[in-house]
Amino acid sequence: MKEEDLKLQITGILKSSGKERKNLIPLLQEIQREFGYIPPEAMEEIGKFLGIAETTVYGVATFYNQFRFTPPGRHHIKVCLGTACHIKGGNIILEAWERKLNIKEGEVTPDRGFSLERVACVGCCALAPVSMVEDTVEGKETIEGTMMPTRVDGILLSFELEEKKKDKIKGEEE
Repeated sequence: MKEEDLKLQITGILKSSGKERKNLIPLLQEIQREFGYIPPEAMEEIGKFLGIAETTVYGVATFYNQFRFTPPGRHHIKVCLGTACHIKGGNIILEAWERKLNIKEGEVTPDRGFSLERVACVGCCALAPVSMVEDTVEGKETIEGTMMPTRVDGILLSFELEEKKKDKIKGEEE
């Protein structure tokens, strides 16, 4: 996205809000909802709009772990490490994703295909341990603390097959 288009979108979001400092977090949330992360330009523009230092905006944004500062991958994976998931092997699930994607939690694959995030709770404790793959809950990913490697492999294979299908359709259209 061009920088001027980015700034236009940010300006549109800012105009829908009042200029009170109390709007800082809601503005950060709205920017992230729109872009999937908070671009540096957004922090600068929010600071100007609210009349506060960019460093203050950055300080607030980095304080809360809900905010991301790099664009997410096309397929965003969240691994729950809340109490139930932690006890049932959530850390094993996170390690399996890290191994398969060759990235660490909080990173994005070089092709921007996948991003991996650790979250506190997704609200599916009865299915623990769980991952959220985009908007789909993948539950019961271990049996007695032993990772079912086929779950992660199967999920990744389904994405690979979907990409091949899209490429084939695209090739037929050309």
